Amino acid sequence: MPIVKQALFVFTLLLAASFAVTLPTQAAERFKPFVLAWRGNADFTTRLNEVHESLEAAGFQVVADVAPYPKDGYVDELRILVFTSPELKRAAARSEHGGFAAAQRVAITRSGDDIQVTYVNPVYMAHAYRLKGDLSDTAALLARTLGKLETFGSRKGLSKRQLRRYHYTFGMEYFDDPYRLAEYASYADAIRQVEKHLATNTVGVRPVYRIDIPGKEETVIGVTRHGQGERGEKYDDYWIMDNVDFGELHTTAYLPYEIMITGKRVIGLHMRFRMAVHHPDLKMMGKNSFMNIMPSPGAVRDVMTVAVGGKRQENNGG
Repeated sequence: MPIVKQALFVFTLLLAASFAVTLPTQAAERFKPFVLAWRGNADFTTRLNEVHESLEAAGFQVVADVAPYPKDGYVDELRILVFTSPELKRAAARSEHGGFAAAQRVAITRSGDDIQVTYVNPVYMAHAYRLKGDLSDTAALLARTLGKLETFGSRKGLSKRQLRRYHYTFGMEYFDDPYRLAEYASYADAIRQVEKHLATNTVGVRPVYRIDIPGKEETVIGVTRHGQGERGEKYDDYWIMDNVDFGELHTTAYLPYEIMITGKRVIGLHMRFRMAVHHPDLKMMGKNSFMNIMPSPGAVRDVMTVAVGGKRQENNGG
């Protein structure tokens, strides 16, 4: 073999060996949507109070204590604590539509003697909601405060790149394809009208918290949804979660849903994005699949529009 070709051959082998050594260490870190903080047998109310006190002692502000389900459903008891912090609000203020990440959620779920304390993974959501930061400090503080036994909600997890450009499949919505629920004359008018309609609507949507994002005209309002009327069950929190929360570890920290007032517009994350990014392994067809909740994205859009005083024809998309 000529010397030049021999040298090139050796160089190629060395380069291949180098890649073989370095590629595994350079694999993209993967994230999962939920964290299991604690699991065991305890008094439900005592555990709930302990979680609440721990969050506040760590500097978080608990803005809601939500009981979204009736008792004796597919889980025996469920409470969700919604919390925020100065760091979360600052991160929200730096990013477009960042307010959707200002409220983080921890669920205390009981099925029989099994109690699970779970929360949404802040780093996962920071990437999914395209924040400028990654909320790793918040994640570390939560792990110290509540615990971190494992992350779950996706078998393989998703990389930062996958999350920041996430959509479930071809034709489905991205983070920046929200429901357009209503529009008013100004931010102040939007706040006034939304709060009035949320307090009086007849479609079963009720507010449970409000977070104002500092330094910008942006407000996030969390809502619960209880079925009313002909299509009520197709958007009801319980009906939807009864279909998708079927694993050993519960994804109940998915709730509650948010609407956002940004300037004079009122928007909400499209359910086909929000549900999918929290449940990325959910099948398209079959038992416990997207097909089972197919009416829900349109029904959610319609009732949320009515609930904030909008008109249905102002929306597009299903």
